[in-house]
Amino acid sequence: MKKIISNAIVFVFCLASFKLFAAESAIPLDKAPVDITDNASLQRGAESFVSYCLTCHGASFMRYNRHRDIGLSNEEILSKLVHTGQKVGGLMQSAMRKKEGEEWFGVIPPDLSVIARSRGADWLYSYLRAFYRDDATATGWNNLVFDRAAMPHVLYELQGEQKLITKASDKGEQKTLSLEKPGELTSVEYDKFVGDLVNYLVYLGEPHANSRKELGLMVMAFLFGMLILSYVLKREYWKDIH
Repeated sequence: MKKIISNAIVFVFCLASFKLFAAESAIPLDKAPVDITDNASLQRGAESFVSYCLTCHGASFMRYNRHRDIGLSNEEILSKLVHTGQKVGGLMQSAMRKKEGEEWFGVIPPDLSVIARSRGADWLYSYLRAFYRDDATATGWNNLVFDRAAMPHVLYELQGEQKLITKASDKGEQKTLSLEKPGELTSVEYDKFVGDLVNYLVYLGEPHANSRKELGLMVMAFLFGMLILSYVLKREYWKDIH
């Protein structure tokens, strides 16, 4: 009984959290191109995460050597992902101290180990492409998906600078973004960059997902085989009785 009540509380909490996150978004979310079986995409996403995210955000549930699961050797992990003198078996911890983060941004940058599981891949994909210039904020940036986000647009050199366009209609205000200053990447290239990064964040939330699914298929195949053998044995056992 206690277990049933506990599971019900967890379900209600998750449902409430989903509604809260959905309410934060003022625009429809775009579909994230997630495929955690694509090792090339995950490797690109891992390098992007280390270069642009790990300075402020940690992924303290993840060890560097776990990237061997996506096709990287220890030598490649050390050369491509480890830039802070840590060992290949070390945790992916942020270079920023919590006190510094709170002083600079007003809040402690969250750990991103399970951010894709809490926010959702589509939310992250839309969020990272929805920054625009806003001089009214402390950072000079705002976000169409998450209004007044404390995080500045760390990828603006790649994406460029967008501006907010607001139009009145019968359905209320319609908000869209327009690219004002191009970045180093085209819109298509930037979307692919963000797609790889979000794909990696999804992988980060459950690195063993692929092996879990493979094991699940093996178990199902075994049980199905046992079902057939059990049925044949049952017929053989009862054939002289019936």
